[in-house]
Amino acid sequence: MALVKLEKNNGIATVTLNRPDKRNAMSFALLKELVRIANQIKKDRSIRCVILTGEAQVFSAGIDLSDLNDPKNTAYAAWELIKPGRSLFQKAFLVWQELPVPVIAALEGFCFGAGMQLALAADIRIAHPNTQMSIMESRWGLVPDMGLTRSIKGIIGLDLAKELSLTARIFNGEYAKEIGLVTHLNESPLQQAQALAAEMLNRSPDALAAVKRVLDAMEHAPSKSLRLEKIWQLKLLLGKNSKLARKKDKNPEVQFLPRQYH
Repeated sequence: MALVKLEKNNGIATVTLNRPDKRNAMSFALLKELVRIANQIKKDRSIRCVILTGEAQVFSAGIDLSDLNDPKNTAYAAWELIKPGRSLFQKAFLVWQELPVPVIAALEGFCFGAGMQLALAADIRIAHPNTQMSIMESRWGLVPDMGLTRSIKGIIGLDLAKELSLTARIFNGEYAKEIGLVTHLNESPLQQAQALAAEMLNRSPDALAAVKRVLDAMEHAPSKSLRLEKIWQLKLLLGKNSKLARKKDKNPEVQFLPRQYH
């Protein structure tokens, strides 16, 4: 059974965590699959939007503690933490933030620890009001180390990020919406994610990539954001999909070409 399922439909890739018997807890093998699938999506220029979700109406209960506590994994985990560059634990999450396509997370059931960090790496989060969430690592005597210091930046204030991480408090989707941790609440988050993705298909895939790159730079590389606006605008004007977008505005039947830019 695939630990992560990838389904493609009309330019939308749905990535589903698939360990329902473990509430989609993330084993080391599942983390490797996340990296592999994200890299596969990055190379596929026909994909224009990604939805992250979990099997059995559960996003993820977090890291698989049995994997983490297995002595056979100790040396591997230690190497990942001391080697230069990003660890597997960081790559598996930040890779979604760095894709040249919008990523929407549809959250239900549990969204704990590693699950919360994966959700934060998405561009947009849609949660069921009763979704149970937590930045849970301190409960296990650990620190969030899956790119949280990058992915949560700009979503909520530093004081709230500290409070939630220090307490490992469990809160619901309604509170997450109140503090800005999720974008939308919906009784059927996957359906809303699909509708939003379909709406994005009406826009140039190159414009989608450019908007994501420029707005992410505003948050993570502000000294480069104005220059990136100019660079991306020039690339779009020289590309083919920008011309098609103006035609599509008058004739909805016009179809875009695959994405030209990363």
